[in-house]
Amino acid sequence: MKEVVINETDIVSAANNGMDSFLSLFIKSIKDSIGGELTAENMQELNVDQITLLAYDILHEEVMDGGFVQLIHNGYGGFIFQNPFAKVLKLWGLRDLSKLVYNGRELYFEHKDKLEKDCSDEEFMALFEQFPVFDDLDDDFIEHEEEWTAQIAIYVDEHISDFAKVEQ
Repeated sequence: MKEVVINETDIVSAANNGMDSFLSLFIKSIKDSIGGELTAENMQELNVDQITLLAYDILHEEVMDGGFVQLIHNGYGGFIFQNPFAKVLKLWGLRDLSKLVYNGRELYFEHKDKLEKDCSDEEFMALFEQFPVFDDLDDDFIEHEEEWTAQIAIYVDEHISDFAKVEQ
């Protein structure tokens, strides 16, 4: 396992700047420990909680930018929907987010072949009109994003040692 080390003063400073800064510090520190990007090879160097936090970061970035269609088209569908991500979210106490991911999983398997195909920018933009079935998921995520992000920040704060070693 890679050791992720964060200075306590950095944590306090990030926490004082809000939940997004707090989570960003942990996400950046975990990514830095594995060379900047999560891959199939370096995933085994992290624990389940660290991987789940990085998965939430990917989910958050992709869905806030372009919804579940973009998430799947950009190749993250398998990572989000074919791993125990939703189960861990439920264990973290995020039942509604877990349900959303499980609902997305069903749609992912139903439409992944079309959504994961290489296509031009124009064809990609057309996917949003071809798959309105994801609109409710997108809306639900956006509507609850702040609440879920806050819950994840609280979970990380209450289980810091599962995410990083804190140094004075």
